[in-house]
Amino acid sequence: MADKPRPSPPEQPQPQLPPTPPPSSFLSHIAHLDTDWSSRIHALSEPLIPRAALKLLEISGDGRLWFPITIGLLLSPLSLHSPNLYTFSLRLLLGLIVDIAVVGTTKHLVRRRRPDYNKEMGLTFAVDHWSFPSGHASRVCFVAALSCLSLSAINEGLDQLKLRKGEIVDQWIGNRDSGNVVWVFGVLVLFWSIVTSISRVLLGRHFVFDVVVGACLGVANGLFVYHFLKF
Repeated sequence: MADKPRPSPPEQPQPQLPPTPPPSSFLSHIAHLDTDWSSRIHALSEPLIPRAALKLLEISGDGRLWFPITIGLLLSPLSLHSPNLYTFSLRLLLGLIVDIAVVGTTKHLVRRRRPDYNKEMGLTFAVDHWSFPSGHASRVCFVAALSCLSLSAINEGLDQLKLRKGEIVDQWIGNRDSGNVVWVFGVLVLFWSIVTSISRVLLGRHFVFDVVVGACLGVANGLFVYHFLKF
């Protein structure tokens, strides 16, 4: 007689994976408001502000511009003949390195997409396709924070160079009080950092919250570099 087919063993239930926790309703609400207000600001400003002016501000805060400028300043006669200006230039360079590391890591971890209306990005690194936080806002606010904190050191450095009868300093300052020149420099750098940060939303590159957090990171970086990097 043929053997009767043996009944197959009952299937073991598959272990259930824990459900993915839903996003926080508070964070979702904040993100929705951020997206909505950023889109409104961009739409309102687009016909009023020339895009070329916003692009110029974008270029002025680009890291590919600031690294050569900082290295050139560090190696220039201005820094080599003034310990104060050399310290400022070295802090500026190290702070830019810290900035790109912190912002790049945060962008890679958060991975927030840029606004849908963002266009004409040009050549960018892969990590720069992400929006949070704004690297431009972080960079320009770092430069402004460090510059404002270092105004007295920059003033002393220019005085040191004037005592050396430096031709470049004489052409820039002449008989004017270097303190007034440095004060004007600080105001201009601060104004530039604010306008450039705002332009990131107007240009459609970032949401408002990206810029706010980027600016806070830049100021924190400036405070860190100024107070903890001693040379």
